[in-house]
Amino acid sequence: MTKKLAMLLVISFFVAVLPVGIALAESTTEITVSAAISLKNAFEEIGKLYESQNTNSKVTFNLGASGDLVTQIEGGAPIDVFASAALKDMDELESAGFVVKDTRTNFVANSVVLIVPSSSKLTLTAFEDLKKAEIKKIAIGNPKTVPAGRYADETFQYYKLSDMIQNKLIFAENVRQVLDYVYREEVDAGVVYSTDAQVRQHEVKIILTAPEASHKPIIYPIAVVKGTRNEQAAKSFIAFVISDEGRKILSKYGFKPIASAK
Repeated sequence: MTKKLAMLLVISFFVAVLPVGIALAESTTEITVSAAISLKNAFEEIGKLYESQNTNSKVTFNLGASGDLVTQIEGGAPIDVFASAALKDMDELESAGFVVKDTRTNFVANSVVLIVPSSSKLTLTAFEDLKKAEIKKIAIGNPKTVPAGRYADETFQYYKLSDMIQNKLIFAENVRQVLDYVYREEVDAGVVYSTDAQVRQHEVKIILTAPEASHKPIIYPIAVVKGTRNEQAAKSFIAFVISDEGRKILSKYGFKPIASAK
C-alpha cells in the first residue's frame, strides 16, 4: 500500500465518523442550574440521578448566595434554572422579567439554627445568651445577599439583640462559609440552616433552633430563567426535583416538605 493510499484511507475514516461524533455531541442537552449553596449536597445527588435517568442530559450547578446569583442572572449569565433560599430573591428576579411564566414553584422549607464548634464548652441555652461577654464573635451570612443572614438578623431583632451584638457579628459570603468559620473555631457561634449543620454534624453542634415566629418563613422557590435555550430540559429538571424521587433526596438532607409544592 502506497503512502498516499494509506493517507486517503485515514482521511476517509475520519470523514465517515465525524458526522457520528457531531450527532452524538448535539444529542446531549446541558442545562446550568444556579442554586442556593445550602442546596449543594441534595442537588448534586439529584443531578446525578437525573442524568442517570436522562442519558442525553447533563446538569451543571452554579452554587452561591441567592442574592449573588440573582445579580449574575440580571447581568446576563447563561442560566437555565434558578433555585433560591428565599422568596425575596425569586420575587426580585420575577419582577424584573427574568422568570418564565408558570414555571415557578415553592418546593421545600428549612429552619435556622444557632451552632457552635463541636469542641465548644460554652453554655448557651437561649439566643439572648449571645450578649454574654464570653461570646466575642458570631458568624452569619451577609444579610444583603445571603437569605440565611437575613433570617438570622430577623431572629436577633425578634429577641431585641441587634444593638447589643452588632459589634460581634462577622459577615460571611454564604452560609457554608459560616460553617467553616464555626468549625475552625474562628468564631464562637454562628447561625446557619439546619440542613447545613446536618451536613457537618461531626464538626459543629446545634444549640438552638430559631422559632418560626422569629423570622419570615424559610421557603425555597425554583423556576426556569427567561432566555434559556433549553426550556424543555429546564422544565424537566424542575419536574424531577419536585417528583417523589427528588423529594426523597431533599428529605434525606433535612429539607422539609411544603404543601404548596406541585
